[in-house]
Amino acid sequence: MKIRERVIEEFTNQFKNSPDHIVRAPGRVNLIGGHTDYNDGFVLPMAIDHSIWIALRPRRDRRVLLRSLQFNSSADFSLDNIQHTKGWQGYVQGIAWVLQKNKFEIRGWEGILSGDVPIGAGLSSSAALELSLLKAFYAISDYKWDGALMAKFARQADNEWVGVQSGIMDQMISALAKKNHAMLIDCRSLSTKFVPLPISEELGFSPGL
Repeated sequence: MKIRERVIEEFTNQFKNSPDHIVRAPGRVNLIGGHTDYNDGFVLPMAIDHSIWIALRPRRDRRVLLRSLQFNSSADFSLDNIQHTKGWQGYVQGIAWVLQKNKFEIRGWEGILSGDVPIGAGLSSSAALELSLLKAFYAISDYKWDGALMAKFARQADNEWVGVQSGIMDQMISALAKKNHAMLIDCRSLSTKFVPLPISEELGFSPGL
């Protein structure tokens, strides 16, 4: 069973109804410029077809309830009382925290999370998780999606909440990926340029919710 279908099925089983939204965000490989994103250099990443998926619906209160099928555990907290938690749940809390810190009005929601981005394999599973969470909040909120800004928020959550001093490359490509293209990023100005890949078969990630 494909991951998209699985999160929908598990959502329906747990919450007794179909999800209102399905979102995803991809992992990445980097073609040029390893370790230069946090030194204001140039990098050339591209998204891969391995992604994090979330099936969700809004709640009437300000509670966030998200179950991970991979970890067989849940994140469960109020947007009015976000406390630090270790593990993958810390990323959920960190994204909620960074949106509210930057004056975005967000709502509670409940969902099912799963993905096939290998953890610890250098494919940016944490950035994919962060961007899938940002897309989940976006799907049920009233703010405009700005991929570059959301990438900055993901890095801020990494740096200030999770405590990981990451660069910006992983979040930028996960937020802005274009199918069959790599993305040249100037990590000083955050300007980007899509670079077509000379390949015979379709490769990469098609962005969208």
